Amino acid sequence: MTRLITYTEARDRLSWAEAVEALKQGHRAARPEIDDTFLGPADKTLLNRSCFIPGVGYGAKAVTVFDGNAARGLDTVQGAMLYFAPDDGQLKAIIESRLVTEIKTASDSVLGALLLARPSSRHLLICGAGNVAASLIDAYTSLFPELERISVWNRTHDKASTLAETCAKRGLNVTAVTDLETAARSADIITSATMARAPLILGEWIQPGTHVDLIGAYKADMREADDELLKAGRLFVDSRETTMGHIGELKIPIASGAISEQDVLGDFYDLLDGHPGRQDGSDITVFKNGGGAHLDLMIARYIAESVQ
Repeated sequence: MTRLITYTEARDRLSWAEAVEALKQGHRAARPEIDDTFLGPADKTLLNRSCFIPGVGYGAKAVTVFDGNAARGLDTVQGAMLYFAPDDGQLKAIIESRLVTEIKTASDSVLGALLLARPSSRHLLICGAGNVAASLIDAYTSLFPELERISVWNRTHDKASTLAETCAKRGLNVTAVTDLETAARSADIITSATMARAPLILGEWIQPGTHVDLIGAYKADMREADDELLKAGRLFVDSRETTMGHIGELKIPIASGAISEQDVLGDFYDLLDGHPGRQDGSDITVFKNGGGAHLDLMIARYIAESVQ
């Protein structure tokens, strides 16, 4: 029987720890087959992401991305994920895309931080104040129990203040900040989920031992970190296949010669196989969360098996 799983129905029934474990288990399976297609104009796009992983299943996420929808009071991204069983191809679930994307994105970043950040990290800085930022607060506070404070910075400070106030009502120590440089200099972990097309996190600000998690730059012309930061840090990605040559965060500095492909030291497949990540407490680690259909599939399977 095919289940229709909505965000409202399922969100509170899912666990960040279990979602991260689903990503770990998914990366221990065979390498995925992935195909992405884009149709329509740049501001009104249909994105189809498909994936097959032996033993995990088949997945296809179809979403529309309409840049002008915010002005209409509508979600920019709308769609659904189909999850098919690995053995017989049965359509097991149709899942609201917002649910898959939210759980996938934050779990991806937190898994990167669990593998690369210092476990003793106390101060988390979040750049951005949208839906992704809210889920990052949930995920990081769940899986980094040593965190003592969270700072939120956003170009529109009112949005950061609103998010911080909402979190404070839940008993979380979240503060909206206006000085990004000062906050970055004192943070143990920086996670950025913005729509920036030019770097907003500068290497000269980043102190030894910091972990930097980059989420927002998902197009070829987008960046959140400057060349100095990428050169100073031990650089990792969630997947070489879905980041190298596709995402501006890496594509632009590689094209300019600021870094090379060899400067990307590994991805989740490497890190979970025991390849070295952080080697010293003073290392700066940089992680690019690129997403990808394989991660959508791993999370879709987790959701389908959890919401019965």
